[in-house]
Amino acid sequence: MDLNDFLPVSREDMAARGWDWYDILLVTGDAYVDHPSFGTAVIGRVLSDAGYRVAVLAQPDWHGPEAFAAMGRPELGVFINAGNLDSMVAHYTAAKKRRSEDFYSPGRRTGLRPDRACIVYANRAREAFPGTTVLLGGLEASLRRFAHYDYWDDRVRRSVLVDAKADILIYGMGETATREAADRLRDRRPLHGIRGSAVMLSAPPKDAVLLPSCEEVAADKTLYARAARTENAEHDPIRGHTLAQRHGDRYLVVYPPAMPLTTAQLDAVAALPYTREPHPMYDDAGGVPAIEEVRFSVIHNRGCFGGCNFCSLAFHQGRMVTSRSHASVIAEVEAMTRHPLWKGYVSDVGGPTANFRRPSCDKQLKEGMCPLRHCLAPKKCEHLIADHSDYLSLLRKLRAIPGVKKVFVRSGVRFDYVLYDKNSPFLSELVRWHISGQLKVAPEHCVDNVLGYMGKPPAAVYERFMDKYRSLNRRYGKEQFLVPYLMSSHPGSTLADAVELALYLKKHGARPEQVQDFYPTPGTISTCMYYTGIDPITMKPVYVARTPREKAMQRALLQYTEPRSAPLVREALRECGREDLIGTGPECLVRPAAPGGKKREAAADISRSHQSRRVSADGRGQKKSPGRAAAHPREDAAADRRGGRRRGRGPGHA
Repeated sequence: MDLNDFLPVSREDMAARGWDWYDILLVTGDAYVDHPSFGTAVIGRVLSDAGYRVAVLAQPDWHGPEAFAAMGRPELGVFINAGNLDSMVAHYTAAKKRRSEDFYSPGRRTGLRPDRACIVYANRAREAFPGTTVLLGGLEASLRRFAHYDYWDDRVRRSVLVDAKADILIYGMGETATREAADRLRDRRPLHGIRGSAVMLSAPPKDAVLLPSCEEVAADKTLYARAARTENAEHDPIRGHTLAQRHGDRYLVVYPPAMPLTTAQLDAVAALPYTREPHPMYDDAGGVPAIEEVRFSVIHNRGCFGGCNFCSLAFHQGRMVTSRSHASVIAEVEAMTRHPLWKGYVSDVGGPTANFRRPSCDKQLKEGMCPLRHCLAPKKCEHLIADHSDYLSLLRKLRAIPGVKKVFVRSGVRFDYVLYDKNSPFLSELVRWHISGQLKVAPEHCVDNVLGYMGKPPAAVYERFMDKYRSLNRRYGKEQFLVPYLMSSHPGSTLADAVELALYLKKHGARPEQVQDFYPTPGTISTCMYYTGIDPITMKPVYVARTPREKAMQRALLQYTEPRSAPLVREALRECGREDLIGTGPECLVRPAAPGGKKREAAADISRSHQSRRVSADGRGQKKSPGRAAAHPREDAAADRRGGRRRGRGPGHA
């Protein structure tokens, strides 16, 4: 592959293009992958298409300014993002342990980006180029734009714009705002007032809604919850207001979100000349693993009105769904068929939620999304329009393209939305044509009270979906499993609730190999609950499992069949007064401890586990009958970064 097909990454690359200067240095915490699933590639291509000379500095050595200065001073500024994930989430599990792999780095190597990458990169950029403009963007900057609770420091931190001492922060999907910022820098115009951006000013605009100050929210959890409530309520491109939050003697001013890209604009971004490959400089290091799941995938939509409180999508991409045209998606797939590695399979036609192709209702197109309300939970809004016809038509066209053997849907499917589309053939065709052995869905829990705090529908809705899915698999002679995402220790979940979830899993024959312990990532409603003990939607108290011991017990209950979980399961059952579930009966979750101390007990648990696994081939253990709930191994916090889960199937654009 010709290096000139990529954006330049060195002085030699610039010289090959005849450049002796350039406009923008685009710095990222990920390896440089020129694919539309990566925000750096999208923003780089958008700016380049607008006529700017853009150079990419991927995963630079941050210990000094030398790597930043290597390509010379950019004419307009340094545009920084931490990568497709928050750098702290990329580095640490929910238990705050260091991860052993980084799928966005060559050879899965860890340690190639710093903690709090936006702040560190901004410092190095100013050292390399004193007086240059520094712009922050991407997911890390977006979710940390206000004063926010930081799980890793266990305290409220200032806006990342303040800590990085940057000139402007772009939040959300930033094509429009970043292009406007570049235009203003070129024309020497002020940067304040751009929709989808935040700046620091000496006084707030007259029309701004004032939030409690950074100092106030750090000192008072009730004020923190009120601020979070307002921040989420005003995050709407149609009815949202400018927000201002005092930090010391200056004001953080966050302008309303940029309007979502129209279908024509999304098509134009998708049509830019991506190579769809990692830069060849990574070949000797083993390439960049993150490309493998997305190389032949298509992002057909943006935004999500699902309303899960633990999900950062609502606070980043927003809740208003927009989608690409059929012609655009078809052209992308046809181009895939000419790729030298193409084998006939479209790995995914998805996005934040695969089966959303339109806004949740027509009302929001004029009035915006309803503040602090969910379209789907705890019950369907009367204005919701559930319609899969356009998505179904798109999938039919894609599987008819010459050279395409299979078109899969591997992004999560919102199962309640499927049920609300009465008499639709969508699920039937999904089962027949578009599942690669397993379908991802996210019931998360089985206790309705906990589901309410999550922003999820009642458990009975998932039960109806399971029944329908099982029936369709039988009809078509398929053996395809449901992959239910489950979460432990979410705010509102007590130890007794975790016991109920374990019993639910036992009833349905599910044996999760990995589950997700709730991870308080910046900016979400659920993180506010975790920090304050207050539900910011209702401003009422909510129970929070905080201690490592209780969190470990809740997690162990979801994996009650694992031998390593047995001691914690027994401890949890005793604490809940459910010793009746410790025994050898069919209703029990765990056997009694073996006499003779911990070593003998562990050996007995392992032996019983091996016996259980030998029996599992009959369809009641690891091998499930069609439609039966199954388990899916995944990292507990990175949100399925190989396939995209709820943190954002699409890129966190700079």
